[in-house]
Amino acid sequence: MNHKKITELGASLRQINRKLLAPTTQKDNTRVWYQGGEPYFDLFVELRQGKIDWFQFTLRGKYLSWKPQPYSWQTGTTNELHTDDFTLYPASKLIESNGKLDWEFMELVHSILQTRAGEPFFDQMLSLFDYY
Repeated sequence: MNHKKITELGASLRQINRKLLAPTTQKDNTRVWYQGGEPYFDLFVELRQGKIDWFQFTLRGKYLSWKPQPYSWQTGTTNELHTDDFTLYPASKLIESNGKLDWEFMELVHSILQTRAGEPFFDQMLSLFDYY
């Protein structure tokens, strides 16, 4: 993907009103949702006391997720590009792990997030990539 498109994707991420998200079950946790400027592009993050506890980035039928315990990255595919009846319903995204990391997709996600460097929330996400 060229630099111009990566920059456009990063700039298109907009935070969605938190009231639209289901509340977390943990008292100190907060959920954050960013939606991108094209279909099938979003970022979900769960924060615990202001620090990232989990995130999932989806783009064009692929996903990258991270969680701290055990420190783990995962890539795979989503059903969002399928056209069966099940995918016509909102909130019906299914994910399937690749079983191994898709390094090319990880680099793409990192590049998209880097376009937002300097914003504290995105800087915190970018710091997670120091350990993969």
